[in-house]
Amino acid sequence: MKAPARLALAAVFAVLIAVVAVPLVRASAATAGFVSRCGIHFCLGGHTYYFAGANVYDTFTYGGSYGDTETQWMDKARIDNHMAEMAADGVTVLRTWMFDHEAWHGFEPSKGVYSEQQFAEFDYILYSAAQHNIRVIPVFENYWEAYGGIDTRLSWEGLATGQANRWRFFNQAACPGCFTQYQNYVSYALNRTNHYTGVKYKDDPAVFAWELMNEPRYEGQGAAENVNGTTLRKWVDTMAAYIKGIDGNHMVDAGLEGHGTKYGFGGDEGNPFVAIQQSPYIDFTSAHPYPNEGWANLTLAQTNTLINAWIADSHTVVGKPFFLGEFNTQGVDRSTWWTSIYNNLQAQDADGSAFWWYPDGQAGGDNYSVKKGAPELSVFKAHSAFMVAKSGGNPPTSTSASPSRSSSPSASASASRSPSASASPSSSPSTNAACKVGYTLNDWGGGFTANVTVTNAGTAPITGWTLKWTFAGNQTIGNAWNATVTQSGQAVTAAAMSYNSTIPAGGNAQFGFQGTYSGTNAVPAQFTLNGAACARA
Repeated sequence: MKAPARLALAAVFAVLIAVVAVPLVRASAATAGFVSRCGIHFCLGGHTYYFAGANVYDTFTYGGSYGDTETQWMDKARIDNHMAEMAADGVTVLRTWMFDHEAWHGFEPSKGVYSEQQFAEFDYILYSAAQHNIRVIPVFENYWEAYGGIDTRLSWEGLATGQANRWRFFNQAACPGCFTQYQNYVSYALNRTNHYTGVKYKDDPAVFAWELMNEPRYEGQGAAENVNGTTLRKWVDTMAAYIKGIDGNHMVDAGLEGHGTKYGFGGDEGNPFVAIQQSPYIDFTSAHPYPNEGWANLTLAQTNTLINAWIADSHTVVGKPFFLGEFNTQGVDRSTWWTSIYNNLQAQDADGSAFWWYPDGQAGGDNYSVKKGAPELSVFKAHSAFMVAKSGGNPPTSTSASPSRSSSPSASASASRSPSASASPSSSPSTNAACKVGYTLNDWGGGFTANVTVTNAGTAPITGWTLKWTFAGNQTIGNAWNATVTQSGQAVTAAAMSYNSTIPAGGNAQFGFQGTYSGTNAVPAQFTLNGAACARA
């Protein structure tokens, strides 16, 4: 055997030995079990599951994209360090790209050719995420041109590219090969065995869900398509059903932006929020608000109204959990906006979110970058603690600057409330038929959140409102949002904030709070608004 041949054979054996020598490791216990959909919420282990997440689209690019797979192609230390940073700030779900058609870090750099080295790096991303108690939402493809996207797939079929031509990708008559390409890629990924864990992707609980595409549209093909989304819905049905046929463990989402004239956010683009996500193969809805973009130009109040409309349609019309898949602000005080948006998500019982985006220290930045140490991350961390506290029957730890509470009320805490403080409001209040109060509990035994809706059923605005009620038990309020809430014994007062102090005729104001209790946690029997009793909604 010639020397070059002997050297080549030795190199092959070295690679084989290196691969065999890679230890198979178990996923973290914190990511054991598959998250699933239970009605309008997520669930895990028999409990409702909520989460706070982040986007890091470029994790798959960490490393040189050359040379030895384990030591040069990927940068394991950088991946681990970034996962540790996110975990420390409370990120429990990571949405990230699993697509690239370029030569550099390409998953599929040419049609039907899948890079073993690049998928090996994604093996490590899943492994590292699990070790840091983070679940992952891998995105299969991109509507936009970054990293090739569907433009590349169209070009592989000899078709024109660019936004004016992308509709063809979703139309089987116009591009049958696009359907085959996509399904082949999905099949390869789902059936791949992670060489660090020995677990196929389709069997890995570290995967939260699969996302069909980043922000798909079937745009510019007539008014009926723009409004009804018939063709995109067929594509979503086809591809999500295909995934479910291979993988019965994981949820699937479509990756929508949530645009539409009905929401006053963007236009009708062939991807209607309700019609597309009513697909029986889609498990939860998504939306991506960027309120400070010039074309959107929303105030903070308008942003929360928009998000509330999505949540309401998701929960009551589509009947599925809601995921704020991307969002961020620019040109405003981000901590103030995040505080309001996260509090609003909590009050509306939203299911999860992922801000855009959390680059690591080695990455560049843009107007939406949120790096380690950014002040708004303290807002996020408090929100994440709140969402964790709502999940799995676990009591709250610490969700704000308010003093933390133990798993059950201490003896001193319950003794500090004098029974005399529970007296009902002085004098019997008159009945106010013009106001209604809704009170919704999310109770996990010993801890709870309550969402309160005050509706103005009258014909004139209500200004400067104050709502009062009396608990029947030993409920103790810890923190609140969208109202200033104070408690004296069993008596509670909630006063309007400056931004929601006026309730227009036919409108409502919503606020919420978190608390602990022992014994019973009954809904208060009576509410008074500005001294007058309200009807129960």
